[in-house]
Amino acid sequence: MTDAVSPRFDWTRPEIDALFARPLLDLVYDAACVHRQCFTPGEVQLSTLLSIKTGACPEDCKYCPQSGHYHTDLVREPLLDLETVTREAQAAKALGATRFCMGAAWKNPPAKDFPKVLEMVQTVKALGMESCMTLGMLTAEQADALAAVGLDYYNHNLDTSPEFYGEIITTRTYQDRLDTLNAVRGAGMKVCCGGILGMGETLSDRAGLIWQLATQMPHPESVPINLLVAVPGTPLDAIDAIDPLEMVRAVAVARLTMPRSYVRLSAGREDMDEGIQALCFMAGANSIFYGERLLTTDNPSVSRDRALLHKLGLTSEVLAPA
Repeated sequence: MTDAVSPRFDWTRPEIDALFARPLLDLVYDAACVHRQCFTPGEVQLSTLLSIKTGACPEDCKYCPQSGHYHTDLVREPLLDLETVTREAQAAKALGATRFCMGAAWKNPPAKDFPKVLEMVQTVKALGMESCMTLGMLTAEQADALAAVGLDYYNHNLDTSPEFYGEIITTRTYQDRLDTLNAVRGAGMKVCCGGILGMGETLSDRAGLIWQLATQMPHPESVPINLLVAVPGTPLDAIDAIDPLEMVRAVAVARLTMPRSYVRLSAGREDMDEGIQALCFMAGANSIFYGERLLTTDNPSVSRDRALLHKLGLTSEVLAPA
């Protein structure tokens, strides 16, 4: 690993459009070279995600089964108790996860529940794990409180380009999301911020998403790239799936434009074959969600992921080298 690649924050939209238009194998090769200059080759960071409060969200995100606007098979659950969260975090650590992420289906954290959320962060930190939360929009005061108890990362995705955003969400604005990211940065926490592919967006929209991320200063330390999981009952349940190679392309562009960020394969891996995942790792992905369940959708089993990592010669901070 060297310091040969310095992050840029002045990417232009035409530059990123041009990256998306490049021949895929050339793009992957260049991204792989950048990745090897900035990270230890073959090392993958493992994160586990737990829904700490499920369903009945007032937002109308068209991809999300947790929205109270849609009728899905999701079972609504209140905020989990501290004992359950502790048990889940301990189990995740035992399986090899180094970061424990907690998500609640809120527009923003209710005042009555916020002290419990702070306790959860302290519990995860006491286990020696990195902590991450996604709770919706935050005020500066809430961000400061989370930082004070040691929260490492706050996740707040932009989802897509500013131009396409209104086709997917109407209950909060793009600027609302940017304001929360500014509050997180202002509190001194690291940012986890990415988006979703396959919602009907154009290639230009994908470039617009990456441009928004790559011009933040500093770049998000963690960039989750999600592939839409079309859940029955949501407005996007019948949308045509995109070519999985488009996932590889987006990962490569993220790596080239944000060379020192962790790029995480997130939702949708259950439907990605091993070859596509291997190409994503080659293109610069170096983090995955690890465990059988994301917030509300399936994820590859631990045994399946361990077998894939072994087959590809990949390792993590905890798992032994293949």
